[in-house]
Amino acid sequence: MPEVSKVKQRARREQGASQAKTHLRGRLRSYFSHHSSTARDSLNRLMATPYATAMTWFVIGIALALPVGLSLILSNAESASDGWDSGAQVSVFLHKRIQEQDGRGLATRLAQRADVVSTRYISAEQALEEFQQLSGFGNVLRNLDSNPLPALIIVIPASSVGMVATEALVADLQAITEVQNVVLDLAWVQRLYSLMEISRRVVLALGLMLALGVLLVIGNTIRLAIESRRDEVVIIKLVGGSDAFVRRPFLYTGFWYGAGGALIAWLLIGLALIWVSGPLASLSALYQSSFSIHGLGFAGGVLLLLAGGCLGLFGAWLAVARHLAEIQPR
Repeated sequence: MPEVSKVKQRARREQGASQAKTHLRGRLRSYFSHHSSTARDSLNRLMATPYATAMTWFVIGIALALPVGLSLILSNAESASDGWDSGAQVSVFLHKRIQEQDGRGLATRLAQRADVVSTRYISAEQALEEFQQLSGFGNVLRNLDSNPLPALIIVIPASSVGMVATEALVADLQAITEVQNVVLDLAWVQRLYSLMEISRRVVLALGLMLALGVLLVIGNTIRLAIESRRDEVVIIKLVGGSDAFVRRPFLYTGFWYGAGGALIAWLLIGLALIWVSGPLASLSALYQSSFSIHGLGFAGGVLLLLAGGCLGLFGAWLAVARHLAEIQPR
């Protein structure tokens, strides 16, 4: 008899565990089903007023497209300038009293430095000949009594040394007695990088301000939606609906506003890139460059959609948290 009792107790426990699992599974199924139906209903409500919804989407899309487009331009500029610092060269101008043999010997010694890849000696005569070909003043230069150009050595620093080591190399070259002047041909690249850093911070500040504008637009839109459905909210609260139940459709509405605006922003950026791709290709061909502008891509577009949806969700949550508490059944 005790064994039979134990078997019955074990059967009851197994039956209770099975019922608990079934009950939990049913609750989860009901939870996700309600979320799915709420999301569809929120989207259908937006599609019921296509003109107003499209206007809101375009406002949000333009606000998102501006910072994202500017950031994309900076990204393309950075990719185009990759390797410019590694192509730096240092022009070492020698005193005119230095003989060609001594100048070539100095170029050989400089090439043996660990921070130098190679050197090239250009005599005064070669410098004058190159200047005549490039400047277009060949006839004028031939009438000069003497060659005004000095000999120079082109020094190519190692790409792995960095800008600090390159500037130290310039200081060492300037201290050589045979050297009259040293010019680092990378100064303009440094100025360009400084301008790009300033532009990056300006884009970030603009993006933050426009994101705040998107939050305000979505918050105001959700506030109007709450006011238009005040009676419905009151009835739901009267029958015992929780705040989460009442809040859920408005959160999905904010999500759809943000995701739709992000989709509009993605389309606007794509159209803008198509518009400028033709002139950019012509410009690259003139400079014999293979540079081509790149867009957001699929991953970037999906990330933009998620960011827009999260931004809309957050804006809706702020509006609902403030205005929904003011609606109470009497």
